[in-house]
Amino acid sequence: MKIQFLGAARQVTGSQYCLMADGRKVLVDCGMYQERRFQDRNWAPSPVPVGEIDAVLITHAHIDHCGLLPKLVHDGFRGPIYTTPASVDLLEIVLRDAARIQTEDAAFKEKRHRREGRRGPHPVRPLFTDADVSKTLPMLEELDYGHRVELSDGIGATLHDAGHILGSAMVELHLACNGRPRTLLFSGDLGQNHRPIIRDPSIITEADYLVMESTYGDREHREVEKTDVQLARLINETIDRGGNVVIPTFAIERAQELIYQIGELIRHGKIPHLPVYLDSPMAGRVTQVFRRHRELFDEETWARINANDTPFRFPDLHITTTPEQSKQINNQKRPCVIMATSGMCTAGRIKHHLVHNIKRPESLILFVGYQASGTLGRLIVNGKREVRIHGLKWPVRARVAQVNGFSGHADKPMLLSWLENFTRPPKQLFLTHGDEQSALSLAEEIQQRFGWPIHVPQYQELVELNEHGCE
Repeated sequence: MKIQFLGAARQVTGSQYCLMADGRKVLVDCGMYQERRFQDRNWAPSPVPVGEIDAVLITHAHIDHCGLLPKLVHDGFRGPIYTTPASVDLLEIVLRDAARIQTEDAAFKEKRHRREGRRGPHPVRPLFTDADVSKTLPMLEELDYGHRVELSDGIGATLHDAGHILGSAMVELHLACNGRPRTLLFSGDLGQNHRPIIRDPSIITEADYLVMESTYGDREHREVEKTDVQLARLINETIDRGGNVVIPTFAIERAQELIYQIGELIRHGKIPHLPVYLDSPMAGRVTQVFRRHRELFDEETWARINANDTPFRFPDLHITTTPEQSKQINNQKRPCVIMATSGMCTAGRIKHHLVHNIKRPESLILFVGYQASGTLGRLIVNGKREVRIHGLKWPVRARVAQVNGFSGHADKPMLLSWLENFTRPPKQLFLTHGDEQSALSLAEEIQQRFGWPIHVPQYQELVELNEHGCE
C-alpha cells in the first residue's frame, strides 16, 4: 500500500494524492496550481498514467482541489468521480467558469504577445475548454456524508463534513493492509468552528493514516476586534474618506458569508445604506446553489430562515452578471462595496476593479481569504508598492487591510483541537496543503504535544504505508 503526493506538498495549491493498493489507483483531489512559480505543473502530463486510475474523489469545489479534472478527462480518464451532492452542483459552475477564464486569458495573452513580439513558456491556448468540462460532468457521482461506496475490490470510501465550504468533505478510505482492515483519512480543508451558514467540521476519533492540511499551521486567526466589528469599522472609515471598498472574494462561501455579514451590519445600523455589488456571475449562481442546499446550514442560519429573514438578500445588494453591468460599477459616484472574483486576484473581474481603485488613497483593498505565495493578492498584502495588472505596472496607493476571521481554514489552535478528538494516535500523520514554514511549524507543535509520527512530504514523493507507519 503506497501513497504519492502529487500536489499541495510544502505548498498550498494543486491538491492531489494517489493511493496505490492491490494493483488499484485512486486519486483524492485533482487541483490546479495557483502559485505563480508552480503553474507550469498544470501543463505537465499526469504523473500517474491516466488509464490506470480507477476512481477520483473530490473533497470540495475550490479550483485548487478540482481544477484539473477537465484536463484529466481530456487526457483519457473515464471515471467515476465521487463528491457530495452540493459539490456536484458547484463543480459545474466552477469548472465552466475556469474554462471561460482560460479561454479569455489565452486570447488576451496571445493578442498581447503578438503586440510585444514575444512568446511565453507554453502555447497560447487554454489549459482546458468548455467542451472538456461537458465531458467531465456526466462522470460526477453524488455521495452523501456518511454513506460508503465501494471504489474497487478491497477499497471503499466514506465522506464526512469538513466545514470548509458548502459540501466540503473529508475522505475516509477503507482498505486492507496485509489482510487487516485499515483506514486512511484525508482531512481536505478543515473549516473553523462557529462560522455562519455551514456546520462545524465533523469530529473524527481514529484513523490508521492521516493526511491533514496545514494552511494556517503556524498562526492564529485571533484578532483584537470581532470580525463584524472590524468589517464595520473598515467600511465606515472608507466611506468617510469617500472611497470604495474593493474585496477580492472567492465565489464559494466567502461571497455568501460577506453577503450575510454586510446585510447584518446594514440591518442593525452598524454601517449606512450604500450600494453593495457582487460582481461575479459565478458567485451569483453559487448563491442559488446555497439556497438549494439548505440541509447543510447550521442552526443559526436556520433560525434566520424560520424568522423569514433571508440570509442572502438585502435591498442594497446588486448582483451583476454582464460585462456592461460590471463596467458601470466604476461610474458609481457614491462610495460603494465591490466584491469580485477571484479571491487571490489571479484572474477575473477583480483585476479591472483594482485598476480603477489601486491608485486611490481613499479606497480600501480588503482581503478576507488566504493569499497563496506568488499571487497578485499576496504581493499586495505583503506591501508591494507597485504591481503588474494586465501587463501594466500600477502604484499601490489604496489602503490595504486583511480580516482573517472570514478564513475558511482552521488555524493552528483549531487544528490541534481537532486532533485532540483522536482516541489513539495514527500510525502516520502527513501534513500537506501548507507553505513549508506552516507545515513544519505545525509538525513541531504536534510532535511536542502528542508525540505522533509525522512526515511533511515533498512534491511527488512516494511513501509506502506499513504496520509501523511508513517507509
